Amino acid sequence: MRILIEEYRYLADDVRQTIHGIDALEDIEGYVSVNYVGYYFNSHPDVYDCVFILPKVLLEVRDGQELVFGQYKPEDIICIGEDSPLTEEQKNFIYDFSVWIYRAVVVFYNDKRNDTSIVYHKKMAQVNRGRKQRNNTFLDILLSLIQFNDDNQQFFMFIIKNMHAGFNKINWTRTIAKTTAVVQDNSAIYVNPVNKKRQINFDEELLIIFFSILNYINEHYGFPVKINCNYELITGRRFQNYLKGVGKIRLQQIKYKYFSDKALQLWNLCYAFFDKAKNVTIDMGQKDYLLVKSFNIVFEAIIDELIGETGEVPAGLKKQEDGKMVDHIYTYKGLTTHNEDTPIYYIGDSKYYKRNNPIGRESVAKQFTYARNVIQWNLNLFMKGNENDEDWKSDWNQFREVPKLRDEVTEGYNIIPNFFISATMEEDLSYRDTIRLTEKKNKYFTSDQFSNRLFDRDTLLVCHYDVNFLFVVSLYALNNKSKKASWKKKVREIFREEIQKMLQQNYQFYAMKSHPDEDGKRYIKTHFQDVLGKMYTPYENTEYYSLALDKSDEANNATLLEELRRHFYVVECALGDNPQVVINRAIIETPAQIKEKPAEKNILTGLVRRTASDFKIFMDHEAKSYVMERIPNINLMNIRYFLPMVAGGIDGYYEVQRIGFTTFEDKPALRLRLGRYIPIGEEKVKIYREKMQPGELISYDYTMKLYKGEV
Repeated sequence: MRILIEEYRYLADDVRQTIHGIDALEDIEGYVSVNYVGYYFNSHPDVYDCVFILPKVLLEVRDGQELVFGQYKPEDIICIGEDSPLTEEQKNFIYDFSVWIYRAVVVFYNDKRNDTSIVYHKKMAQVNRGRKQRNNTFLDILLSLIQFNDDNQQFFMFIIKNMHAGFNKINWTRTIAKTTAVVQDNSAIYVNPVNKKRQINFDEELLIIFFSILNYINEHYGFPVKINCNYELITGRRFQNYLKGVGKIRLQQIKYKYFSDKALQLWNLCYAFFDKAKNVTIDMGQKDYLLVKSFNIVFEAIIDELIGETGEVPAGLKKQEDGKMVDHIYTYKGLTTHNEDTPIYYIGDSKYYKRNNPIGRESVAKQFTYARNVIQWNLNLFMKGNENDEDWKSDWNQFREVPKLRDEVTEGYNIIPNFFISATMEEDLSYRDTIRLTEKKNKYFTSDQFSNRLFDRDTLLVCHYDVNFLFVVSLYALNNKSKKASWKKKVREIFREEIQKMLQQNYQFYAMKSHPDEDGKRYIKTHFQDVLGKMYTPYENTEYYSLALDKSDEANNATLLEELRRHFYVVECALGDNPQVVINRAIIETPAQIKEKPAEKNILTGLVRRTASDFKIFMDHEAKSYVMERIPNINLMNIRYFLPMVAGGIDGYYEVQRIGFTTFEDKPALRLRLGRYIPIGEEKVKIYREKMQPGELISYDYTMKLYKGEV
């Protein structure tokens, strides 16, 4: 077996025979590089061997040199043989890795959404009893096992039929001679008849081993296989023991039990699988290859399949109007909101580099441009609607679930999550699921025109993640929908949380709500320049605002906070948290006039039924008015506050700004205009009927006793 590394510059004399049949051209300095990834059989008389071209992600730059596994010069490990400096573990890794690359390319090739013109494919080698090649690969063995299964279904059925013929037939000679009969009504009855004895069947054992291998190939590598038998297969820990040596030992024990060509061929295949493919014969009468040009396109397709949008993406977002093509774009819950149903666009760019290569300035600039184009596309969707424009109507009907990215009150812009995702490998060459912020120096990239304006249109950011190349290739190659969907859900949440962490390391976030006697919108309009780019309204309830202040600008932040707190409740609130919870807690802690006269009866009780049209508004503590169906027999002039029993329970009360009269079912009724909501606790306590009726006037002290269960 020969190994080449994609895009590595070899001296032409070192690889001239190895690259025979590949259109690699020598440069003027005498070097040559191969821009393919994959497998081909080199029929040159001096080579006559399999050649694998492995992805350049195997290369690691150390002390200015590009090394495989960080240890070997690529030209020193072209030939994998007894003299190769590679360890057995590294050789086994290459066998395994070649299978995953093959599977990934096949999945890519079969997906008609991809550009399959970059794939060059001719049928792989199959095992037979003809001439031998010098070395074969684990990939050859797997493909030959699958092919043998497809081509020999009649052979399997013939063996199974012969093995089971006559097993349940009674041997009357032995039964009469060896067992005692019971005579009843002049008839002899044999209670324990003797059946034909079953001998150890080595054909059956070979089939069990063979089908167990196929089952492993299907589960581990994702190759589709047909197993038409009802044997109890060797699986789990038992099969792992077979892989570690038990398989070879058992096959050697039963080797001389087979005489037919088919059985011997099957034995050779099974033994070769456990022996990591050393001495299997392969017919190389025709040229075999599976090669991909520009493997970065395959890597991009892998990442897009695993993290990108599975449904339709707006035409103006993936392929943008300025001709730029975004690698990955999808919708997921936003960074600033706690609502699951408030998505935003996430923009990604996959980077298929040699390990430790930094992100270039041009790539960073492109990523910022992608974000600006997405913002503009979103604004056009909401601001330039034209019923005569079929493209706009189609986009509006399908993609308006992402809210407008600009808030009209604060003129702040939502934060667009933006990231790079690069291929890397674990030091121990494991396939484990790892995705993390890159270990390179530049983990984040930012662009802005004004300092301390996170919610400005021109403030953009990009995070850089590393993903285990081996894991994503194997997950893609398995082509298991359930596993891909599970990982997609997990990794999208990782991206969101990591970007939130980065933002909260650099910015302090607050939730804001205007005081009851303040007009928040008017204040923002009056002090527009002071809060521009610092405030945004990401929440469903537009009375709540998000404030972001750069931690490095402490002096200006302190001045602004002091001013804002004169007119707003301003409370620290982490990204993604519910602002209503922290604001309500602040309101509780804010001294209220009612507590100055706690014994005064100035709180009117009222009932809000579950069937009422304003039930949800009262549940969310956002009511603005209340109509009492009958005018209560109390002194209305004493009403200062209103205590709603929402579905019979209380957890807070409202200030009453105005009392008026109306009618309900043609009878006089009382109308209250409600102001600030003042919570008294986080849980609702039921008091209706048991302790209190609507239309009564009670004190603050009595209200708290009702809530605490002291009445």
